[in-house]
Amino acid sequence: MTQLINKYNITFALMFVFHLVTLLFMANDFSVSFKEVQIFNHQIGFSGVVSNIFPYFFGKNIIFLKLPFIIFYLLSSILIYLLTKDYFRYQKDRVMAAGIFMILPGVNSAALLINESIIVIFCTLLYLYIYKTRCKHNYFLLFVFLFIDNSFAIFYLALFFYSLKTKDNVLLFVSLLFFAISMSLYGFDIGGRPRGYFADTIGIYASIFSPLLFLYFFYAIYRFGIKYERDIFWYLAITALLFSLIVSLRQKVYIEDFAPFVVVAIPVMLKLFLHSVRVRLSEHKGNYMLLGYLIAFVLILNFVVFVFNKSLYLVIENPKKHFAYDYYVAKELADKLKELNIVSLETTNSELQTRLQFYGISKNNNYRLIESDLKSITAEISIDYFGKTVAKYDIVKN
Repeated sequence: MTQLINKYNITFALMFVFHLVTLLFMANDFSVSFKEVQIFNHQIGFSGVVSNIFPYFFGKNIIFLKLPFIIFYLLSSILIYLLTKDYFRYQKDRVMAAGIFMILPGVNSAALLINESIIVIFCTLLYLYIYKTRCKHNYFLLFVFLFIDNSFAIFYLALFFYSLKTKDNVLLFVSLLFFAISMSLYGFDIGGRPRGYFADTIGIYASIFSPLLFLYFFYAIYRFGIKYERDIFWYLAITALLFSLIVSLRQKVYIEDFAPFVVVAIPVMLKLFLHSVRVRLSEHKGNYMLLGYLIAFVLILNFVVFVFNKSLYLVIENPKKHFAYDYYVAKELADKLKELNIVSLETTNSELQTRLQFYGISKNNNYRLIESDLKSITAEISIDYFGKTVAKYDIVKN
């Protein structure tokens, strides 16, 4: 019992509660996006089915809509903490690994959006945890993953390369078989005209990790691969990272298919960094510690900006340039329409129409909603955040 109640476990528990409260707060502050409504209404993919669970029992509500994904995020955080029990020498290192994972901008975004990314992260960590505790591969889970998302093709490919290293013939055959089945069932999502998307892909990875952390992560994966024993974390990260970068040289790739397998390798990066610091004498640790503090500062700053992203409207001249604009306005607009006793109308924006329907504003042609110029002084409805107007609308009776 005393082993469970120590300052590091308590620290992790406090981080866990903090993130739960933060994500619930943010989920309630967001509006549902057009893409999310489509996934929810038509139960598209595994995430569409999952998103309907709580609304089916408790009613259609943005919190209930996002709650399964927040739960997957929290369970993933627990798994990261458990997975690294024997991976690091000190327990405080485990807390650091979990902390980095929990404040990654990309992971937090995945926890608040209706998509498969956070589910894939959870499934991957669950598989790794079972592999760690039982010292054998769970082929039933590998079979189940076929029906969750197309991105598990990358997971199978990584396991194939790992099986070559471990000389596991059964894993080699199964992973290659499931990779072929996954590719035949789903293929891979690529798009755009043939041209270089390499810089775009690097930029997205930088936004998922935070720029400095991604640069060090990229270096750590390379360094770990040539100097240390390559573990399963490393094979997952290098396979997903290289595959996405190679494809992006000629085609647009959807990072959500690759990023889940990259972010789970955070322990690899941290292990290399801590080893680099600890093998040096105190007088030679300065530059490494400065680098660590700088990376941590930028990562925490990115997390703070993400949590308080709504305040960015105060400094952005065009509100539609806000990176999360697609997740705002609809809820407040629906509330203002209901205050005017308008529960049905049509809009000139079909995507907004679909989002309003989620909030109980049905479609008919008695009233028409028209977006106004932000400088208009006669607009009937104004959506303001912190005193800054982000959208204006007029209502016309047909």
